Amino acid sequence: MPISPGLRIGRILGIPIYVHASWMIIFVLITMSLAMQFTQQHPQWTTVQHWAVGIATSLLFFASVLFHELAHSMVARIYKIRVISITLFVFGGVARIAREPAKAIQEFNIAIAGPLASFFLALVFYSLTQFFPYAQMTGALAVWLAQTNAALALFNLLPGFPLDGGRIFRAIVWGVTKDFARATRVAGMSGKVVAYGMIVFGAWYAMKGQWTSGLWLAFIGWFLLNAAQESVAQVAIREALSGLHAADVMSHEVPTVPRNMSLEEYGQEVARTGRRCHLVTTDDRLVGMINVHALNSVPRNEWGNMSVQSVMIPREKILWARPEEPLLGLLERLVSADVNQMPVVSDTENDGAHIIGMITRDSILRVMQARSEVGSLTPTR
Repeated sequence: MPISPGLRIGRILGIPIYVHASWMIIFVLITMSLAMQFTQQHPQWTTVQHWAVGIATSLLFFASVLFHELAHSMVARIYKIRVISITLFVFGGVARIAREPAKAIQEFNIAIAGPLASFFLALVFYSLTQFFPYAQMTGALAVWLAQTNAALALFNLLPGFPLDGGRIFRAIVWGVTKDFARATRVAGMSGKVVAYGMIVFGAWYAMKGQWTSGLWLAFIGWFLLNAAQESVAQVAIREALSGLHAADVMSHEVPTVPRNMSLEEYGQEVARTGRRCHLVTTDDRLVGMINVHALNSVPRNEWGNMSVQSVMIPREKILWARPEEPLLGLLERLVSADVNQMPVVSDTENDGAHIIGMITRDSILRVMQARSEVGSLTPTR
């Protein structure tokens, strides 16, 4: 299940760090729970101390989650895989990488790095408990973080894709079968089994009277189930688009308008054709793009006095594709940028971008659907 970036809080080792809105919910819940726990276990502390230790422990817990994700990211960088961002959200954290690992051993090492980092932190905080008794604030904080980091590492080792354990399992199956798609389907099935188990166990736990813990466990199981299904779907997309490039799917019918067209005339063109986006050209060269959103940014009474060029998106700000670009990467770019179409252009000797086609999300989806219906084409004898 994709996680929207949320609020950017900074960069660490060049990686943008985001906090999802859901993080605030769990931060408040953990802080309140810890404050209540410390109030019961340490009545000799003041109210300020209870809440101070609760807040500090919550912050260090999320710092631990961030350390866990950074461990994944640093190993990914060793294999020249770009880390797009790290986002902290309600279930912990997620590191977004630009591509899947190229080999099973890379997948294994990237996946195992997170649990190892959490076990390391558990050891560090456990070491602090040897110097600070539980009656002291530092000792109480260290005990909770040692236990929680150990639990985080163990939980992530469950063979439920896309948990770290599920990715480790996929790496093992991948290494044995030499088939990434098959390994992902097997790991995805394992993820579904683990997810359904958590949902059932959480429901049973809730019926036994532990409503909060039971419902929370079931909710995590539901999240993992959706994530596992999405991961398998992504493999299906990868298989459907394998070997295809932008030139294979692009439409040669490119809606264009001249840059000196008035906005009034452009509005009439949109109303006549129903097309909401046009490329702006001069002598068959791409100079910009205009759409209904840009048109409506200008008051209607000014349309007759302004040209398309005055409100178009200039060429240097347009996302465009080359004919040889792999279709899978192109689809990822379209989704990431939240745009529905891109012009396909080729360069000339004079460094001019010439339009040769247009590619849209719909055209890619149609190809995916057709390939799924036809199946793999093998020559008959």
